[in-house]
Amino acid sequence: MRNEILLCARVVLLVCSVSLARADEPVDVLEVAPVWAGHPVGFCLLTDGNDQFVAFYDAERHMTVAQRKLDSREWRFQRLPEELVWDSHNSVTMALDSTGRIHLSGNMHCKPLVYFRTREPRDITTFERVPAMVGSEEAQVTYPQFFEGPGGGLVFTYRDGKSGSGNQIYNAYDANAQTWRRMLDTPLTDGKGLMNAYFHGPVAGPDGYFHLCWVWRDTPDCASNHDLSYARSKDLVHWEKSNGEPLALPITLETAEVVAPVPAGGGIINGNNTIGFDSKHRPILAFHKYDGAGNTQIYTARLEEGRWVIRQVSKWDYRWAFSGGGSIPFEVRVQPIRYTSDTGLTLEFGHAKAGGGVWTLDEADLSVKKTGKVKDSTPKTLRRVLSTFPGMSVKWANDRGASDEPGVHYLLRWETLGPNRDRPRDPPWPEPSMLQVLRVTGNDT
Repeated sequence: MRNEILLCARVVLLVCSVSLARADEPVDVLEVAPVWAGHPVGFCLLTDGNDQFVAFYDAERHMTVAQRKLDSREWRFQRLPEELVWDSHNSVTMALDSTGRIHLSGNMHCKPLVYFRTREPRDITTFERVPAMVGSEEAQVTYPQFFEGPGGGLVFTYRDGKSGSGNQIYNAYDANAQTWRRMLDTPLTDGKGLMNAYFHGPVAGPDGYFHLCWVWRDTPDCASNHDLSYARSKDLVHWEKSNGEPLALPITLETAEVVAPVPAGGGIINGNNTIGFDSKHRPILAFHKYDGAGNTQIYTARLEEGRWVIRQVSKWDYRWAFSGGGSIPFEVRVQPIRYTSDTGLTLEFGHAKAGGGVWTLDEADLSVKKTGKVKDSTPKTLRRVLSTFPGMSVKWANDRGASDEPGVHYLLRWETLGPNRDRPRDPPWPEPSMLQVLRVTGNDT
């Protein structure tokens, strides 16, 4: 394996390339299986060397894992004893540990831990339910995430509790003993029963730190998000502010480093706060909030000479007035700022009214030098919705791992209706859509 941990949300079926891509376009499309399309939920694609795994909910909403060799067009399937309900929080995610065993978690929104692990390395037919990791604070689990920790060990993090009153938990895995332990003696954050933190990260930065940003949320109403905060750590155990001042755990609103003191109702939302870095490895947060006129704008916050400097990037005449509970469609999207020697600093965005694009930023003051289109090496036919059912859209998932093929990356594609605040939809429902793996050569999407 390229890394010790690679991340990620019945019958043997022969899969053939479909004719959606033109012969002169560098995309090969493989069908996996029909999947549920009545509401969106995250799927997981995980490639490692010559092995590829896909975790998803099938046409009957059963949690399913598919597996193939990259030099084969034949999939194996394993259905797991979990069934999706009407909740777009119930994504499924996977990881490989250093022994090659597959870990899978998902289908939880304030529900008891759902966790499976294979008995044998790289063999989905040996998935077994593991009823507990540590055995405590596992009754109200949401947002499971596997990632590679310091030294290459497998880490699992999740929220314990409900929106407005949850805490973030971190577990570390011993691959040889096949056991989990708590990384921290306390939760990472504590809202004291009044709020909870919604995180982006931890992001492994080019400076040797894990970087984390979050907003605090008071209630299930998404308008109650406030106070963009930040912390960093080298070992995920000892946390500090951007100036190196140690943070006692759990971090509370009173002790946190607040980067942008956005009030509740101020236009900031969980899931739209990101971390990137410039050429000097300085962290840059990107987020949105309301401006003085009440319009939604994207802002950056960069750590400069020991302080956070906040700058407005967009100049939109539009207010995204979100509120309420449950999963909602996002009218504004903010991606992490990226730096390459070829493109410099870029910030990709999406906007329901103004459209999407990518800004090239002046690194000196983060002002917009030019606005361009997002490069996409997938054929237009694959970006178009093929279903004729009203309200359908294309969903994508990036590969949580990587193959050994030079210049090749993989994507996951399917079609679904949008979120419905996690409420059941009355029939008729759309026909299941075909889940597809795209093998893309050439430039990244």
